[in-house]
Amino acid sequence: MRQLFFFLLLLALPAAHARRAANEYRIMSCNIRITGLPDDAPYPERIWENRRDFCVATILKRQPDIFCLQEVIYDSYDYFRQKAAKYTSFGFVGPEMDPYSEGYHLIGKNVIFFRKDRFELVGSGCYWLSDEPLIGGSMSWGTNRARHCNWVRLRDRKTGRDLRILDTHLDHKSDSARREQMKIIVRECAQYDNAFPQILCGDFNADASSAPIIYIHAQDGWAEMYEDMHNGDASEPTFHNFRGPEHRGRHIDFIFHRGNVHTLTCDIVKDHEGKMYPSDHYFLDATYAIE
Repeated sequence: MRQLFFFLLLLALPAAHARRAANEYRIMSCNIRITGLPDDAPYPERIWENRRDFCVATILKRQPDIFCLQEVIYDSYDYFRQKAAKYTSFGFVGPEMDPYSEGYHLIGKNVIFFRKDRFELVGSGCYWLSDEPLIGGSMSWGTNRARHCNWVRLRDRKTGRDLRILDTHLDHKSDSARREQMKIIVRECAQYDNAFPQILCGDFNADASSAPIIYIHAQDGWAEMYEDMHNGDASEPTFHNFRGPEHRGRHIDFIFHRGNVHTLTCDIVKDHEGKMYPSDHYFLDATYAIE
């Protein structure tokens, strides 16, 4: 039954995409949860092999042009590549992963998937959120583990417009480390013209009242899509620890933007099947236009 669902879903993709205006795009930010963690073993609905079809389907049924994943390791990366055949991806391979072929080694990757039929890959890169940003796995400021930011520069095949997508995941322990990590991202993005469209997705492990989010909001030209559509209020939780509304978590997932970008919609995805959720985070689903 699930194989039939995926087949019908993929057949529907081109028609739905065709209805989107030439300057409009749909993007999702999704922390999919590191797989194989011992804490998940007692709970069948949390195990990756049990929830992976639901996780992938939750994203693909919304037919995004781009989706940014966090906490990707070998098995989840391979599964998304298999199921999201109409997309290509950037951001998994790298020297920090080369010694390994499976498992979790305290580096969950931030992988960007984008539609092959709509975009041409113009440029891409990865930098680490440390004093040595070109060295894979480097750490600074007492961060609990190495953190990085992946980016792609895409060109719309029909309009010729360029846009830049960034995907990150900040430290989960130290607010001061998160602030320094955010500074690196903001400073790197400032190389581009103020009007150049840039979209920054990720799990920031910080809510709107914390240092890194306050910092980026204080920088010229930056705004956030969920806040755009909800009168500046980002209090609705995105982290729920696989418990849905029973867990009063925090809103720690964001989609920031800079340049000639106009938010059209942004919602929190709360799909579930009984006790099964796609992840321990709700996903963000947004549409925007490039002016």
